[in-house]
Amino acid sequence: MTALAPAEVVLQPMTVDDIAQVLEIDRLSFPQPWSEGSYRFELTQNGAAHFWVALAAEAQPLSFFERLLGRSRQRAIVGYGGLWHVIDEAHINTLAVHPEWRGRRVGERLLSHLLEQARSLGAVTATLEVRVSNVVAQNLYRRYGFLEVGRRPRYYADHEDALLLTAYLGRKSPDA
Repeated sequence: MTALAPAEVVLQPMTVDDIAQVLEIDRLSFPQPWSEGSYRFELTQNGAAHFWVALAAEAQPLSFFERLLGRSRQRAIVGYGGLWHVIDEAHINTLAVHPEWRGRRVGERLLSHLLEQARSLGAVTATLEVRVSNVVAQNLYRRYGFLEVGRRPRYYADHEDALLLTAYLGRKSPDA
């Protein structure tokens, strides 16, 4: 099997208008997807929440005349991720890539961006839970310095265990 070329994506903050596409990726990625209300709450009411989407770079931008006429195109979302920032910790609460875009480093771009955002917010550590069966995700997280620090028995609604992973992010500057 030939390896897929890394995808060219643009990362942007998630908006309420993105929820429908995010929900579709969520449904394709997780046995227990989040609800529309959960995403809406995170984007509009949770000040600790920071969510990003990966947009397909090949989507054609609107021309000057299309913008002048008020036309728009739906953003082609191929992945998303989110974290909560509390004091000096970032908790990555979700990260998923559309199945057609997996294996093209979209998840890695999102993870790297989330960790950069966490550092810029002053986080010193990052934590997350991952299914014990999701070896692909575990390998990605370990490449970014995450270490297993615990196990949450029957964590998911289908009773699968979760591994608790933590990474040290360091300080954003020597003076911090």
